[in-house]
Amino acid sequence: MAEETRATATLSSEGAAGPERAERGERVERSERRPARSSAAGGGREGGARKFFRRKKVCKFCVEKIEAINYKDVRLLQQFVAESGKIVPRRLTGVCTPHQRRLSTAIKQARNIALLPFAGRA
Repeated sequence: MAEETRATATLSSEGAAGPERAERGERVERSERRPARSSAAGGGREGGARKFFRRKKVCKFCVEKIEAINYKDVRLLQQFVAESGKIVPRRLTGVCTPHQRRLSTAIKQARNIALLPFAGRA
């Protein structure tokens, strides 16, 4: 029983320090197993300054006051379709939720009547 607990203790004490020390039965401290994170390495906000400022994306349709998104307007729809043929998500384009829904239905309609491709270049 005592040998069994010692074996599990040595197995759990393995880490970045290596299995050699665990085989010898030495206990490896937590600080030896994995190095501490420093804020200078980019882990926290306190240590480093931001390199760029990302502007909040605004809905193109709201700004330009476009009410109807027409499936025949291929130039407009192509801006929201990736080269692979996928519809670009809201978080990347900045389009608001109601306009994204209308946009995706318009893209799907345009695909069905062969104005837009289903898949891009492979």
